[in-house]
Amino acid sequence: MYLSSIDRPGSDAAPDAGPRSRLRGLKAVGGNVFALGTVSLLTDVSAEMVTAILPVYLVFGLSMSPLAYGMIDGIHTGATALLRLVGGYVADRIRRPKAVAGLGYALSAVTKLGLLVVGRSAGAIGLVIAVDRAGKGLRTAPRDALITLSAPPHALGRAFGVHRTMDSVGAFLGPLVALGVLAASGQAVDAVLVTSCCIAALGVLVLVLFVRDRRDERPPAARASPREALTLLRSAPVRRLLGAACLLGFAVIGDGFVYLLLQRREDLSLGSFPLLAVGTSLAYLLLAMPLGALADRIGRAPVVLGGYTALVVVYLLLFSPLHGWPLPVLVLLLYGFFYAATDGVLMALAGPVLPGHLRTTGIALIQTGQALAYLVSSVLFGLAWQMWGPAAAVRGAAVLAALAVVATAFLLINRSTPPTDTEVTA
Repeated sequence: MYLSSIDRPGSDAAPDAGPRSRLRGLKAVGGNVFALGTVSLLTDVSAEMVTAILPVYLVFGLSMSPLAYGMIDGIHTGATALLRLVGGYVADRIRRPKAVAGLGYALSAVTKLGLLVVGRSAGAIGLVIAVDRAGKGLRTAPRDALITLSAPPHALGRAFGVHRTMDSVGAFLGPLVALGVLAASGQAVDAVLVTSCCIAALGVLVLVLFVRDRRDERPPAARASPREALTLLRSAPVRRLLGAACLLGFAVIGDGFVYLLLQRREDLSLGSFPLLAVGTSLAYLLLAMPLGALADRIGRAPVVLGGYTALVVVYLLLFSPLHGWPLPVLVLLLYGFFYAATDGVLMALAGPVLPGHLRTTGIALIQTGQALAYLVSSVLFGLAWQMWGPAAAVRGAAVLAALAVVATAFLLINRSTPPTDTEVTA
Protein backbone atom coordinates (compact mmCIF):
# COMPACT_ATOMS: atom_id res chain seq x y z
CA MET A 1 0.00 0.00 0.00
CA TYR A 2 1.06 3.58 -0.52
CA LEU A 3 -0.20 7.07 0.09
CA SER A 4 -3.08 8.07 -2.12
CA SER A 5 -2.61 10.62 -4.86
CA ILE A 6 -4.81 12.90 -2.79
CA ASP A 7 -1.68 13.31 -0.71
CA ARG A 8 1.12 13.19 -3.23
CA PRO A 9 2.97 16.48 -3.59
CA GLY A 10 2.40 18.03 -7.00
CA SER A 11 4.72 16.85 -9.71
CA ASP A 12 5.40 20.43 -10.66
CA ALA A 13 6.78 21.25 -7.24
CA ALA A 14 10.32 22.49 -7.45
CA PRO A 15 12.95 20.73 -5.39
CA ASP A 16 14.23 22.59 -2.38
CA ALA A 17 17.62 23.96 -3.37
CA GLY A 18 18.26 26.24 -0.45
CA PRO A 19 17.34 29.84 0.44
CA ARG A 20 16.78 30.87 -3.19
CA SER A 21 14.29 28.06 -3.71
CA ARG A 22 12.51 28.90 -0.46
CA LEU A 23 12.25 32.55 -1.56
CA ARG A 24 10.65 31.46 -4.84
CA GLY A 25 8.26 29.31 -2.79
CA LEU A 26 7.19 32.32 -0.71
CA LYS A 27 6.68 34.40 -3.87
CA ALA A 28 4.46 31.64 -5.27
CA VAL A 29 2.21 32.01 -2.24
CA GLY A 30 1.03 35.44 -3.43
CA GLY A 31 0.01 38.74 -1.85
CA ASN A 32 -3.59 37.68 -1.28
CA VAL A 33 -2.46 34.97 1.14
CA PHE A 34 -0.38 37.51 3.06
CA ALA A 35 -3.36 39.88 3.21
CA LEU A 36 -5.58 37.08 4.52
CA GLY A 37 -2.83 36.23 7.00
CA THR A 38 -2.86 39.84 8.25
CA VAL A 39 -6.63 39.67 8.76
CA SER A 40 -6.26 36.42 10.70
CA LEU A 41 -3.37 37.85 12.74
CA LEU A 42 -5.45 40.80 13.91
CA THR A 43 -8.53 38.65 14.49
CA ASP A 44 -6.53 36.16 16.54
CA VAL A 45 -5.02 38.92 18.68
CA SER A 46 -8.60 39.97 19.39
CA ALA A 47 -9.88 36.45 20.03
CA GLU A 48 -6.98 35.25 22.16
CA MET A 49 -7.20 38.32 24.39
CA VAL A 50 -10.49 36.85 25.56
CA THR A 51 -10.01 33.10 25.25
CA ALA A 52 -6.64 33.03 27.02
CA ILE A 53 -8.30 34.08 30.28
CA LEU A 54 -11.70 32.45 29.72
CA PRO A 55 -10.99 28.95 31.14
CA VAL A 56 -9.55 30.22 34.41
CA TYR A 57 -12.33 32.81 34.67
CA LEU A 58 -15.08 30.25 34.18
CA VAL A 59 -13.60 27.46 36.31
CA PHE A 60 -12.09 29.50 39.14
CA GLY A 61 -14.01 32.78 38.92
CA LEU A 62 -17.47 31.30 38.39
CA SER A 63 -16.75 27.90 40.03
CA MET A 64 -17.98 26.12 36.92
CA SER A 65 -17.92 22.30 36.95
CA PRO A 66 -15.73 20.41 34.42
CA LEU A 67 -18.89 19.20 32.64
CA ALA A 68 -20.30 22.72 32.34
CA TYR A 69 -16.95 24.02 31.12
CA GLY A 70 -16.74 21.14 28.64
CA MET A 71 -20.13 22.13 27.23
CA ILE A 72 -19.10 25.77 26.81
CA ASP A 73 -15.74 24.72 25.37
CA GLY A 74 -17.55 22.43 22.95
CA ILE A 75 -19.85 25.28 21.96
CA HIS A 76 -16.75 27.39 21.38
CA THR A 77 -15.85 25.18 18.42
CA GLY A 78 -18.97 23.13 17.76
CA ALA A 79 -21.22 26.15 17.26
CA THR A 80 -19.32 26.79 14.02
CA ALA A 81 -20.32 23.43 12.58
CA LEU A 82 -23.56 24.05 10.69
CA LEU A 83 -22.65 27.59 9.73
CA ARG A 84 -19.44 26.31 8.14
CA LEU A 85 -21.66 24.47 5.69
CA VAL A 86 -23.87 27.53 5.21
CA GLY A 87 -20.88 29.80 4.67
CA GLY A 88 -19.22 27.36 2.29
CA TYR A 89 -22.35 26.76 0.23
CA VAL A 90 -23.32 30.44 0.01
CA ALA A 91 -19.77 31.38 -1.04
CA ASP A 92 -19.90 28.78 -3.81
CA ARG A 93 -23.41 29.80 -4.80
CA ILE A 94 -22.78 33.55 -5.12
CA ARG A 95 -19.11 33.04 -6.09
CA ARG A 96 -17.96 35.73 -3.65
CA PRO A 97 -16.01 34.06 -0.83
CA LYS A 98 -14.60 37.39 0.34
CA ALA A 99 -18.07 38.79 1.09
CA VAL A 100 -19.10 35.74 3.12
CA ALA A 101 -15.79 35.70 5.01
CA GLY A 102 -16.13 39.44 5.71
CA LEU A 103 -19.59 38.92 7.22
CA GLY A 104 -18.19 36.25 9.53
CA TYR A 105 -15.28 38.44 10.65
CA ALA A 106 -17.62 41.39 11.28
CA LEU A 107 -20.03 39.26 13.35
CA SER A 108 -17.21 38.04 15.59
CA ALA A 109 -15.93 41.59 16.05
CA VAL A 110 -19.32 42.89 17.20
CA THR A 111 -19.93 40.05 19.66
CA LYS A 112 -16.78 40.90 21.61
CA LEU A 113 -18.81 43.72 23.13
CA GLY A 114 -21.58 41.26 24.03
CA LEU A 115 -19.49 39.92 26.89
CA LEU A 116 -19.65 43.40 28.44
CA VAL A 117 -23.40 43.16 29.03
CA VAL A 118 -23.98 39.52 30.01
CA GLY A 119 -22.35 39.71 33.43
CA ARG A 120 -21.58 36.46 35.26
CA SER A 121 -24.34 34.33 33.74
CA ALA A 122 -22.81 31.14 32.38
CA GLY A 123 -25.76 30.64 30.03
CA ALA A 124 -25.46 34.14 28.60
CA ILE A 125 -21.70 33.74 28.24
CA GLY A 126 -22.28 30.50 26.35
CA LEU A 127 -24.76 32.24 24.04
CA VAL A 128 -22.35 35.07 23.25
CA ILE A 129 -19.58 32.57 22.58
CA ALA A 130 -21.92 30.65 20.28
CA VAL A 131 -22.65 33.81 18.26
CA ASP A 132 -18.95 34.64 18.09
CA ARG A 133 -18.16 31.11 16.89
CA ALA A 134 -21.01 31.38 14.37
CA GLY A 135 -19.04 34.22 12.82
CA LYS A 136 -15.99 31.98 12.72
CA GLY A 137 -18.08 29.27 11.11
CA LEU A 138 -19.20 31.59 8.33
CA ARG A 139 -15.71 32.82 7.52
CA THR A 140 -13.49 29.76 7.84
CA ALA A 141 -14.34 27.79 4.70
CA PRO A 142 -14.52 30.85 2.37
CA ARG A 143 -11.19 32.07 3.75
CA ASP A 144 -9.51 28.70 3.23
CA ALA A 145 -11.03 28.47 -0.25
CA LEU A 146 -9.55 31.90 -1.05
CA ILE A 147 -6.16 30.55 0.00
CA THR A 148 -6.50 27.50 -2.28
CA LEU A 149 -7.44 29.83 -5.16
CA SER A 150 -4.61 32.28 -4.45
CA ALA A 151 -1.67 29.84 -4.67
CA PRO A 152 -0.60 27.19 -7.21
CA PRO A 153 -1.35 23.55 -6.29
CA HIS A 154 2.30 22.66 -5.63
CA ALA A 155 2.56 25.50 -3.06
CA LEU A 156 -0.65 24.91 -1.10
CA GLY A 157 1.22 23.56 1.92
CA ARG A 158 3.42 26.67 1.97
CA ALA A 159 0.40 28.93 1.46
CA PHE A 160 -1.46 27.46 4.41
CA GLY A 161 1.80 27.43 6.39
CA VAL A 162 2.30 31.16 5.77
CA HIS A 163 -1.31 31.91 6.68
CA ARG A 164 -1.25 29.77 9.82
CA THR A 165 2.10 31.29 10.83
CA MET A 166 0.63 34.77 10.67
CA ASP A 167 -2.48 33.49 12.44
CA SER A 168 -0.29 32.07 15.19
CA VAL A 169 1.54 35.38 15.57
CA GLY A 170 -1.83 36.82 16.55
CA ALA A 171 -2.47 33.91 18.90
CA PHE A 172 0.95 34.52 20.45
CA LEU A 173 0.41 38.25 20.89
CA GLY A 174 -3.21 38.11 22.08
CA PRO A 175 -2.60 36.90 25.66
CA LEU A 176 0.35 39.30 26.01
CA VAL A 177 -1.78 42.22 24.85
CA ALA A 178 -4.49 41.16 27.31
CA LEU A 179 -2.00 41.06 30.17
CA GLY A 180 -0.72 44.49 29.15
CA VAL A 181 -4.21 45.97 29.02
CA LEU A 182 -5.07 44.45 32.40
CA ALA A 183 -1.92 45.89 33.92
CA ALA A 184 -2.54 49.35 32.45
CA SER A 185 -6.23 49.43 33.41
CA GLY A 186 -5.99 48.12 36.95
CA GLN A 187 -7.22 44.60 36.05
CA ALA A 188 -10.33 45.90 34.27
CA VAL A 189 -11.79 43.11 32.15
CA ASP A 190 -13.99 45.64 30.32
CA ALA A 191 -10.88 47.31 28.93
CA VAL A 192 -9.73 43.99 27.48
CA LEU A 193 -13.09 43.46 25.76
CA VAL A 194 -13.22 46.94 24.25
CA THR A 195 -9.64 46.68 23.00
CA SER A 196 -10.39 43.25 21.58
CA CYS A 197 -13.36 44.61 19.64
CA CYS A 198 -11.30 47.47 18.18
CA ILE A 199 -8.55 45.14 16.98
CA ALA A 200 -11.11 42.81 15.39
CA ALA A 201 -12.67 45.79 13.58
CA LEU A 202 -9.23 46.67 12.20
CA GLY A 203 -8.98 43.14 10.81
CA VAL A 204 -12.30 43.58 8.99
CA LEU A 205 -10.99 46.85 7.50
CA VAL A 206 -7.86 45.11 6.18
CA LEU A 207 -10.06 42.43 4.59
CA VAL A 208 -12.20 45.03 2.83
CA LEU A 209 -9.27 47.08 1.56
CA PHE A 210 -6.57 44.55 0.69
CA VAL A 211 -8.03 41.07 0.13
CA ARG A 212 -9.17 40.36 -3.43
CA ASP A 213 -11.85 37.87 -4.36
CA ARG A 214 -10.61 34.84 -6.29
CA ARG A 215 -12.81 32.71 -8.50
CA ASP A 216 -12.19 29.40 -10.17
CA GLU A 217 -12.15 29.25 -13.97
CA ARG A 218 -15.53 27.61 -14.41
CA PRO A 219 -18.19 29.40 -16.52
CA PRO A 220 -20.37 31.84 -14.54
CA ALA A 221 -23.47 29.72 -15.19
CA ALA A 222 -21.96 26.64 -13.48
CA ARG A 223 -23.06 27.47 -9.98
CA ALA A 224 -23.39 25.12 -7.05
CA SER A 225 -26.79 23.65 -6.23
CA PRO A 226 -27.85 21.72 -3.11
CA ARG A 227 -28.16 18.56 -5.21
CA GLU A 228 -24.61 18.96 -6.52
CA ALA A 229 -23.30 19.64 -3.02
CA LEU A 230 -24.73 16.33 -1.83
CA THR A 231 -22.91 14.50 -4.60
CA LEU A 232 -19.61 15.34 -2.90
CA LEU A 233 -20.22 12.32 -0.70
CA ARG A 234 -20.13 10.06 -3.76
CA SER A 235 -16.41 10.71 -4.06
CA ALA A 236 -14.36 8.12 -2.15
CA PRO A 237 -11.45 10.54 -1.44
CA VAL A 238 -13.89 13.11 -0.02
CA ARG A 239 -15.57 10.46 2.15
CA ARG A 240 -12.19 9.31 3.45
CA LEU A 241 -11.12 12.85 4.31
CA LEU A 242 -14.45 13.53 6.03
CA GLY A 243 -14.10 10.32 8.04
CA ALA A 244 -10.52 11.22 8.95
CA ALA A 245 -11.57 14.74 10.01
CA CYS A 246 -14.31 13.32 12.27
CA LEU A 247 -11.96 10.79 13.87
CA LEU A 248 -9.27 13.39 14.44
CA GLY A 249 -11.76 15.93 15.79
CA PHE A 250 -12.91 13.36 18.33
CA ALA A 251 -9.27 12.93 19.46
CA VAL A 252 -9.02 16.57 20.64
CA ILE A 253 -10.11 17.57 24.15
CA GLY A 254 -9.37 21.28 23.70
CA ASP A 255 -6.85 23.88 24.80
CA GLY A 256 -8.66 24.83 27.99
CA PHE A 257 -8.63 21.30 29.37
CA VAL A 258 -4.95 20.79 28.46
CA TYR A 259 -3.98 24.02 30.22
CA LEU A 260 -6.19 23.31 33.26
CA LEU A 261 -4.63 19.84 33.62
CA LEU A 262 -1.15 21.34 33.34
CA GLN A 263 -1.99 24.03 35.88
CA ARG A 264 -3.24 21.42 38.36
CA ARG A 265 -0.23 19.14 37.84
CA GLU A 266 2.36 21.88 38.38
CA ASP A 267 0.33 24.11 40.74
CA LEU A 268 0.86 27.11 38.47
CA SER A 269 -0.39 30.49 39.63
CA LEU A 270 -3.61 31.75 38.07
CA GLY A 271 -1.81 34.89 36.95
CA SER A 272 0.52 32.85 34.75
CA PHE A 273 -2.30 30.81 33.18
CA PRO A 274 -2.56 32.95 29.99
CA LEU A 275 1.15 32.36 29.36
CA LEU A 276 0.43 28.70 28.62
CA ALA A 277 -1.39 29.76 25.47
CA VAL A 278 1.57 32.00 24.61
CA GLY A 279 3.93 29.03 24.81
CA THR A 280 1.78 26.93 22.48
CA SER A 281 1.42 29.82 20.03
CA LEU A 282 5.17 30.43 20.00
CA ALA A 283 5.83 26.80 19.07
CA TYR A 284 3.10 26.99 16.43
CA LEU A 285 4.60 30.21 15.08
CA LEU A 286 8.04 28.70 14.67
CA LEU A 287 6.84 25.43 13.13
CA ALA A 288 3.88 26.27 10.87
CA MET A 289 5.83 27.33 7.77
CA PRO A 290 8.52 24.60 7.96
CA LEU A 291 5.89 21.91 8.43
CA GLY A 292 3.78 23.32 5.59
CA ALA A 293 6.81 23.16 3.27
CA LEU A 294 7.61 19.66 4.52
CA ALA A 295 4.06 18.58 3.72
CA ASP A 296 4.50 19.77 0.14
CA ARG A 297 7.68 17.72 -0.16
CA ILE A 298 6.92 14.40 1.55
CA GLY A 299 3.12 14.35 1.50
CA ARG A 300 0.50 15.98 3.67
CA ALA A 301 -1.00 12.91 5.33
CA PRO A 302 2.26 11.88 7.08
CA VAL A 303 2.59 15.39 8.53
CA VAL A 304 -1.03 15.40 9.76
CA LEU A 305 -0.62 11.96 11.34
CA GLY A 306 2.64 13.09 12.96
CA GLY A 307 0.83 16.06 14.48
CA TYR A 308 -1.87 13.90 16.05
CA THR A 309 0.76 11.47 17.30
CA ALA A 310 2.32 14.44 19.11
CA LEU A 311 -1.11 15.12 20.65
CA VAL A 312 -1.20 11.56 22.02
CA VAL A 313 2.21 12.19 23.62
CA VAL A 314 0.85 15.40 25.18
CA TYR A 315 -1.95 13.43 26.83
CA LEU A 316 0.52 10.82 28.07
CA LEU A 317 2.76 13.51 29.56
CA LEU A 318 -0.17 14.99 31.49
CA PHE A 319 -0.31 11.93 33.73
CA SER A 320 3.37 10.92 33.53
CA PRO A 321 5.79 10.95 36.51
CA LEU A 322 7.60 13.94 34.98
CA HIS A 323 7.46 17.12 37.08
CA GLY A 324 9.08 20.53 37.16
CA TRP A 325 9.82 22.92 34.30
CA PRO A 326 10.51 20.18 31.69
CA LEU A 327 6.84 19.11 31.79
CA PRO A 328 5.22 22.40 30.69
CA VAL A 329 8.01 23.03 28.18
CA LEU A 330 7.53 19.62 26.53
CA VAL A 331 3.74 19.81 26.64
CA LEU A 332 3.58 23.29 25.08
CA LEU A 333 6.21 22.47 22.45
CA LEU A 334 4.42 19.29 21.37
CA TYR A 335 1.03 20.99 21.53
CA GLY A 336 2.29 23.75 19.24
CA PHE A 337 3.74 21.08 16.92
CA PHE A 338 0.34 19.39 16.84
CA TYR A 339 -1.38 22.57 15.69
CA ALA A 340 1.33 23.47 13.17
CA ALA A 341 1.23 20.01 11.61
CA THR A 342 -2.54 19.72 11.35
CA ASP A 343 -4.43 23.01 11.21
CA GLY A 344 -3.66 24.21 7.69
CA VAL A 345 -2.18 20.99 6.34
CA LEU A 346 -5.49 19.11 6.61
CA MET A 347 -7.14 21.79 4.46
CA ALA A 348 -4.26 21.65 1.98
CA LEU A 349 -4.89 17.90 1.82
CA ALA A 350 -8.55 18.55 1.00
CA GLY A 351 -8.06 21.21 -1.69
CA PRO A 352 -6.85 19.02 -4.60
CA VAL A 353 -9.63 16.41 -4.28
CA LEU A 354 -12.52 18.90 -4.39
CA PRO A 355 -14.12 20.08 -7.66
CA GLY A 356 -13.67 23.78 -8.39
CA HIS A 357 -17.31 24.84 -8.17
CA LEU A 358 -17.79 23.00 -4.85
CA ARG A 359 -14.40 23.70 -3.28
CA THR A 360 -15.67 25.96 -0.49
CA THR A 361 -18.63 23.69 0.26
CA GLY A 362 -16.32 20.66 0.42
CA ILE A 363 -13.90 22.37 2.77
CA ALA A 364 -16.85 23.41 4.94
CA LEU A 365 -18.16 19.85 4.97
CA ILE A 366 -14.84 18.50 6.24
CA GLN A 367 -14.49 21.28 8.82
CA THR A 368 -18.07 20.70 9.99
CA GLY A 369 -17.44 17.01 10.62
CA GLN A 370 -14.33 17.89 12.60
CA ALA A 371 -16.12 20.58 14.63
CA LEU A 372 -19.08 18.36 15.55
CA ALA A 373 -16.72 15.57 16.62
CA TYR A 374 -14.81 18.05 18.77
CA LEU A 375 -18.03 19.24 20.43
CA VAL A 376 -18.85 15.65 21.44
CA SER A 377 -15.29 15.02 22.59
CA SER A 378 -15.17 18.12 24.77
CA VAL A 379 -18.48 17.36 26.50
CA LEU A 380 -17.55 13.71 27.07
CA PHE A 381 -14.15 14.64 28.47
CA GLY A 382 -15.75 17.10 30.89
CA LEU A 383 -18.19 14.39 31.97
CA ALA A 384 -15.37 11.85 32.41
CA TRP A 385 -13.37 14.35 34.50
CA GLN A 386 -16.39 15.01 36.73
CA MET A 387 -17.20 11.31 37.19
CA TRP A 388 -13.76 9.64 37.38
CA GLY A 389 -11.28 12.49 37.93
CA PRO A 390 -8.79 14.22 35.62
CA ALA A 391 -6.16 11.43 35.56
CA ALA A 392 -8.60 8.75 34.40
CA ALA A 393 -10.19 11.16 31.89
CA VAL A 394 -6.90 12.06 30.22
CA ARG A 395 -5.82 8.40 30.12
CA GLY A 396 -9.00 7.58 28.26
CA ALA A 397 -8.40 10.52 25.92
CA ALA A 398 -4.90 9.23 25.14
CA VAL A 399 -6.23 5.78 24.23
CA LEU A 400 -8.99 7.17 22.01
CA ALA A 401 -6.59 9.59 20.30
CA ALA A 402 -4.13 6.78 19.53
CA LEU A 403 -6.94 4.67 18.04
CA ALA A 404 -8.08 7.66 15.95
CA VAL A 405 -4.56 8.12 14.53
CA VAL A 406 -4.35 4.45 13.53
CA ALA A 407 -7.81 4.50 11.92
CA THR A 408 -6.99 7.73 10.06
CA ALA A 409 -3.81 6.21 8.68
CA PHE A 410 -5.87 3.40 7.14
CA LEU A 411 -8.29 5.93 5.66
CA LEU A 412 -5.54 7.98 4.02
CA ILE A 413 -3.46 5.06 2.73
CA ASN A 414 -5.12 3.74 -0.42
CA ARG A 415 -4.79 3.32 -4.17
CA SER A 416 -7.39 5.73 -5.39
CA THR A 417 -6.96 8.84 -7.48
CA PRO A 418 -8.44 12.30 -7.01
CA PRO A 419 -11.84 12.87 -8.57
CA THR A 420 -12.39 15.19 -11.49
CA ASP A 421 -15.21 17.73 -11.52
CA THR A 422 -17.16 15.45 -13.84
CA GLU A 423 -16.76 12.42 -11.57
CA VAL A 424 -17.97 14.26 -8.50
CA THR A 425 -20.94 15.99 -10.08
CA ALA A 426 -22.09 13.13 -12.32
